[in-house]
Amino acid sequence: MPMYFPQFLMGMFATSFITAIWAELETGSVWKAIGWSILAMIILQVGYVGLVVRLIYKRQGTEADLVSANSTPPVHRARPR
Repeated sequence: MPMYFPQFLMGMFATSFITAIWAELETGSVWKAIGWSILAMIILQVGYVGLVVRLIYKRQGTEADLVSANSTPPVHRARPR
C-alpha cells in the first residue's frame, strides 16, 4: 500500500485541527490548543518519516535479493572467423 504525501498532509491537518478544538475545549486556552496541535504535527511527521525510511530499506533489501536470485552468467557469443 503506497503512501501519498498529499493524502498524508490532509490527514495531518485534519488531526491537528481536531486536536486544537479538543485542547481548546479542555483547557480554555488558545495558546495551549496551538501547542498541542504543533505537538501532534511533529509526532505525525516523525511517524511519516519513519514509515518512508522503512519502505526505502524494505525496497532495497528485496531488490538486492531479486537481483542475486535472478542473476545468470553472461552469454558469450562466438565471433565469426
